[in-house]
Amino acid sequence: MPIPKLATLIGGLLLSKGGRRMAGRHAGKLALATLAFQLWEQRQAAKSPAASPDRAKHPRRRWSGRQV
Repeated sequence: MPIPKLATLIGGLLLSKGGRRMAGRHAGKLALATLAFQLWEQRQAAKSPAASPDRAKHPRRRWSGRQV
């Protein structure tokens, strides 16, 4: 399983003394931001499911409102 980009960013932050101090001061905000980012990623993935082959061949036509 690949490590998410956000996890590597926070891990790199914790390697420096100033980064540890900042992370300790803002731990709740970092946790909330991480959770919100993961939720956003999940919703983005759910929005655009893989297109089925039938859909790609015959796209749905838009109704123009014109009565024939």
